[in-house]
Amino acid sequence: MEFSEKLLTLRKAKDLTQEQLAEKLNVSRQSVSKWESGQAVPELEKIVAMSVVFDVTTDYLLKSSEIDDLSVKTEMLEKQQQQMLFRERKQQKIRECVLYVIVIYLVLLAVYFFEREFYFFWELEWLGKGALIAEFLLATAMAVFICARKLRR
Repeated sequence: MEFSEKLLTLRKAKDLTQEQLAEKLNVSRQSVSKWESGQAVPELEKIVAMSVVFDVTTDYLLKSSEIDDLSVKTEMLEKQQQQMLFRERKQQKIRECVLYVIVIYLVLLAVYFFEREFYFFWELEWLGKGALIAEFLLATAMAVFICARKLRR
């Protein structure tokens, strides 16, 4: 792998834009672009600075080695896998939260119908509307509390 390819691969592995890398190296974005396209080669001090930014040796940057190339690609794949797992866990938490909210409101609905019959039987219908609002607010508070705790973890 050529220097230009290594630079591009390392920059993407660190999730840096050309502009962000240029800032770290105190050069223009165009310089980084020329280095990555193979139109120019950086000065020695910039290569040393790159080795620090990317946490690799200058030998790795300058010499071609299959083993080093594979290790960088493996690191990139591992990072992508971790990002995918993180997104999957977050989506799972959101699905669980939605299920909790559905259960809470179904319980509210069941309690409402039970109370309605109770109030009707005892001729206390006027209590039903206020109780429904209070129960709805309580169920909403429970749903928010449970989802906040679930998503915070």
